[in-house]
Amino acid sequence: MSAPAAARVDVRDVACPLTWVRTHLALSRVAVGEAVEVLLLAGEPLESVPRTAEEEGHRVVAREPCPEAGEGAWRLLLVKGEPPPRDAWTP
Repeated sequence: MSAPAAARVDVRDVACPLTWVRTHLALSRVAVGEAVEVLLLAGEPLESVPRTAEEEGHRVVAREPCPEAGEGAWRLLLVKGEPPPRDAWTP
């Protein structure tokens, strides 16, 4: 990982969309510019969590397999950003 995480969230035991809900809650508890480490499984969570984070103005700074956390586990490092302006959001 490139930066220490201010918070960590393990969403390996939940299904989408709860993977994003828990990640979003963790991001809401840190300051802009701080990192949140997310432990999740390959497949839909690994596709949807980083995509949704970027859509909401956060940055994915690391995405790596995490075999020590079990088969199919991945680690993301997200840096909290500013949300996009309301008029930039699409329904």
